Amino acid sequence: MSGHRLAADSLVTALAPAVWGSTYLVTTEFLPPDRPLLAATARALPAGLILVALGRALPRGTWWWRALALGVLNIGAFFYFLFLAAYNLPGGVAALVGSVQPMFVLVLSVLLLKDRIRAVHVAACALGAAGVGLLVLQPNAGLNALGVAGGLLAAASMASGIVLTKRWGRPEGVGLLTFTGWQLAVGGLVLTPVTLLGEGLPDAVTGRNLAGFVYLGGVGALLAYAVWFRGVERLPALAVSFLGFISPLAATALGYLVLDQTLTPLQIVGAAAVLAAVFVAQPRPPRPPRRPPTSSTDASAATDTDASASAASTAPERAESRP
Repeated sequence: MSGHRLAADSLVTALAPAVWGSTYLVTTEFLPPDRPLLAATARALPAGLILVALGRALPRGTWWWRALALGVLNIGAFFYFLFLAAYNLPGGVAALVGSVQPMFVLVLSVLLLKDRIRAVHVAACALGAAGVGLLVLQPNAGLNALGVAGGLLAAASMASGIVLTKRWGRPEGVGLLTFTGWQLAVGGLVLTPVTLLGEGLPDAVTGRNLAGFVYLGGVGALLAYAVWFRGVERLPALAVSFLGFISPLAATALGYLVLDQTLTPLQIVGAAAVLAAVFVAQPRPPRPPRRPPTSSTDASAATDTDASASAASTAPERAESRP
């Protein structure tokens, strides 16, 4: 794959976490308050059912349990643990805990994809985590064991989903949107009873709320996850995982642009570190093998040899021409 193709795939895939970075803004400004699980269910289930209906294809054979596993890991369990962390930790701490996801992907890629751990990948993991910490961590942040466990489980769930999606691929003859719909539908169905038991439904839903739900389901789920799974197919698992760092970066940028939040110098340094980590982790096309250079000495030796051979071949002719 050429360098231009890799760069284009990375940029397209980065659109998904950039859209997910807007979830905090849409949730706080458009959705009913204190309903994170409802937001997650409304984000996944309608989009998944629409895509399945449009695709008119259901899993077959082993893909029933594979679609179930991927839907739980990438959507259902990931959302639940993510909101468990968000409920029990400040947003900055939750994002920092979640930044260990590339480390999980690194280990799982070795076990399941037979990839190698390289020093540059370990350095990128550390750089990315440090950048997220500077970007979102506040001085008064506190820790909570349940919240930390939720953040780690969310990172492990998404990391497992990325690696297994890379390992299993996509069933032959099934389009990307249908494959995305399977996972969103499974995730939404898993979240539905948890939402009804844990939060219930709001007493009233306004037009502003509906606009927020439509955005999360249409742009935040249907389009964003289709782009994300396309990237998982085309890029290395670790490179895709690092693109997830774009999400807290986008959330911070939107807070600055839309909510009039300020940026400290440390946050700017953190943003630069995040971008550097993402850049370092992206794949590079293999370099073509170099041809061994031909030295002037070798060239002159070859010329002398050819000259000697030519002289030797013409010597008998000269001898025969003498009287």
